[in-house]
Amino acid sequence: MLSLLRTDPLVFFLLALSLVEAIAMHEYAHALAADLQGDRMPRAFGRLTLNPAKHLDPLGTLCLLLAGFGWGKPVEFRPKALSSQRFGAAIVALAGPMMNVALALAAALTGRLMGLDFRFPIFVGERDPIELFVFLFFSINVLLAVFNLIPLPPLDGSRLLTIFLPPSKQQIVFFLDRYGFLILLALVFFGGFRFLEPLLNRVQDLLLALVGT
Repeated sequence: MLSLLRTDPLVFFLLALSLVEAIAMHEYAHALAADLQGDRMPRAFGRLTLNPAKHLDPLGTLCLLLAGFGWGKPVEFRPKALSSQRFGAAIVALAGPMMNVALALAAALTGRLMGLDFRFPIFVGERDPIELFVFLFFSINVLLAVFNLIPLPPLDGSRLLTIFLPPSKQQIVFFLDRYGFLILLALVFFGGFRFLEPLLNRVQDLLLALVGT
């Protein structure tokens, strides 16, 4: 991603802005979901804010700029303090991807009002910076929503396993808690996420259809 700074500074700046805002809103949604369920820990740690600086992890941001893969600062919360002991943690986990879906819908609606056609790469040839930002913001939020629902720790989708797996299969959760991050890194660096592309396209098409684009 950093190579874009030399080859296309505009794309680099707008892509970085899209990523920072999408990640910050993702983490804010986690904090808000925990707070609404009665856990005041995120509020005490200053995470109940829209200020991106409170939600960015220094190392994760550096990796994002250098390698195009990074992460935000995880929101700490207390599952036992949540109003729902069974579903509370899953609700907090799902709040992040659902925020990204909502942001993607907002970008799609904005693009529709602007007459933007999302079916074609807008950054080819002449481009308007605002249209380019809307296009990138839409794509980034769809990617974050789908990626974070993969059931591998530390991604949000791993929380769903504790709900849907029967007690006899909970050893799968223990295994993934131990090795999930290593599996995730291997998939990232060896291109194992190519299978996500058809799913990303389907989700994008669905969201665009919802706003009539």
